[in-house]
Amino acid sequence: MPDVARPGLRVSASLVVPDAELSWRFSRSSGPGGQGVNTADSRVGLSWDVMRSAVLSASQRERILDRLDKRLVEGVLTVSASENRAQLRNREHARTRLAALVADAIAPPGPRRRATRPTRGSVERRLGAKKRRTDVKQLRKPPRD
Repeated sequence: MPDVARPGLRVSASLVVPDAELSWRFSRSSGPGGQGVNTADSRVGLSWDVMRSAVLSASQRERILDRLDKRLVEGVLTVSASENRAQLRNREHARTRLAALVADAIAPPGPRRRATRPTRGSVERRLGAKKRRTDVKQLRKPPRD
């Protein structure tokens, strides 16, 4: 499917990133391709400026900035794809990767875990495992006379 037919990058039911906010970069890939790898720009880089995006709400932007802070460079999220020989397939991979990253980042946090005590069986299994480990290590020691 060509990119022109899409209105934008669908991240979730409520979030679609317009194509105007996405920027593409193409370069030569180091992956498969034979002699064509030296002439075809099949590696794809897809960037999206999270800081300047008009489609994000304040809470979505805050979640993305918090959860993807290691991947952002000056507020810009970039993914690349070079698995395939064809640029079109790499474009699809990059779009899918970016959508998955953003969808995971804007997902609301799960319910908080309530702390519970370990069951008696789990405590007994843990102590039994420690005892077996102690016995194994005792066998490694030289015998005492």
